Amino acid sequence: MIDLFSGRLIGWSIAEHHRAELVRDALAAAVAARGADVAGVVFHSDRGSEYTSRLVADYCAGQGIRRSMGRVGSCFDNAAAESFFAAYKRETVTMTERGRFADEAEARRETFRWIAFYNHRRRHRRAGILSPADYERRHRDAQRPDGPATLISIAA
Repeated sequence: MIDLFSGRLIGWSIAEHHRAELVRDALAAAVAARGADVAGVVFHSDRGSEYTSRLVADYCAGQGIRRSMGRVGSCFDNAAAESFFAAYKRETVTMTERGRFADEAEARRETFRWIAFYNHRRRHRRAGILSPADYERRHRDAQRPDGPATLISIAA
């Protein structure tokens, strides 16, 4: 789950399947990362069965998350997620000797390492050439304590 405000990856899950539990777990991680204050957040995805499932719909409804879905067959409707996954694959999987992870443990380890880099060190144009974490920190410091925050999340 990518927060489109800063470009920060705030929720993720790894599994050997594309079932709805994978999406729900990533959403739950994103909700926890935002302190469970996500009512009104928009979750945008493609129309894969894992995203259109009753499990994900019920989870979103329970959290006050609004769902949005792109058109069928249009990668342009979810360009942020497509770009994110292209960078992830280019900078992790293709860098292994085999062009793939050896096992789930390596996938988890390398993914976690890369996410830490992506969120805290990698500079993003959308974030004013700051890392997503630094961009959020700068924004938070500049806001009034009583000001509302608007976060929009996306997944692929």
